[in-house]
Amino acid sequence: MPKHRIVIDCDPGVDDAVAILLAFASPEIEVLGITTVAGNVPLEYTTRNALRICELAGRTDVPVFAGCRHAMFPTPPRTSSVHGDDGLGDVGILEPSRQKHPLHAVDFIVETILKNPGEITLCAIGPLTNVALALVKEPAIASKLKQIVFMGGAAFCPGNTTPAAEFNIWFDPLAGQIILNSGARLVMFGLDVTNKVIVTSDRVGVLQNGGSEIARQAASMMVNYGGKDPALHDPCVTAFLIDPSLFDGVHAKVEIDYASSLNRGRTVAAISERHRENAPANCYVVTTADDVKLFDLLNQRLLSL
Repeated sequence: MPKHRIVIDCDPGVDDAVAILLAFASPEIEVLGITTVAGNVPLEYTTRNALRICELAGRTDVPVFAGCRHAMFPTPPRTSSVHGDDGLGDVGILEPSRQKHPLHAVDFIVETILKNPGEITLCAIGPLTNVALALVKEPAIASKLKQIVFMGGAAFCPGNTTPAAEFNIWFDPLAGQIILNSGARLVMFGLDVTNKVIVTSDRVGVLQNGGSEIARQAASMMVNYGGKDPALHDPCVTAFLIDPSLFDGVHAKVEIDYASSLNRGRTVAAISERHRENAPANCYVVTTADDVKLFDLLNQRLLSL
């Protein structure tokens, strides 16, 4: 039986796609479903892209559930071409042959956790709207989750969307704070660690030259993703489940500024008891990664697809 039974909540997105493919390639992980949220691109695109990635990997057995098309907290207008017009680097991945599941993503998350107490890891690699609304709808799931491992925030470094904020948290900062207040076991992969996991031509070349069509498509997406040497954020979450020894971090009391327009989405992490005002830590904040071993793992697994 796989070590981890997971739901991937995502907004594909190139790095989301690579994270999903890594999960599919790993016997330690059972993907029970993929839930989509608006973020990198609108919800219609993220849902379509999740279906396309499943099709590419031959995993049409994995259901895809569309979730929230708007953040809980109003999102300022923003445009970005980092993921291409279609969200997957415009590399021509085939259209899906199936439709999304009719159940809403929030309902799937709640039902799956309640049916499998203590077993489910939520891998949240997009804005946290779906996960937060699931916790609002059924607060009891916080204690029934195994853990939430999420990509978001910038605890000890500048943001990538504003000087203060990383994109996923900036997109829906209220959702992030709801999760931090939930009491669930949390592991945070912010820019502090993911900015150190850089795609290079040598690393992508392994997939381009020695792999299957799936590996070559993954390489093409990464090449077209955000220009030269981009950080590969979301696969860190999947890699952590496979081999947590690749990472290290600190326990902290994490809070998010969701009321300020200037600092919208700023992640504040208090490590010392003095700064926490004796409040307990609510999150494990990952700060370092062995990026060489991480890419070795990523390439080995993607080449097996």
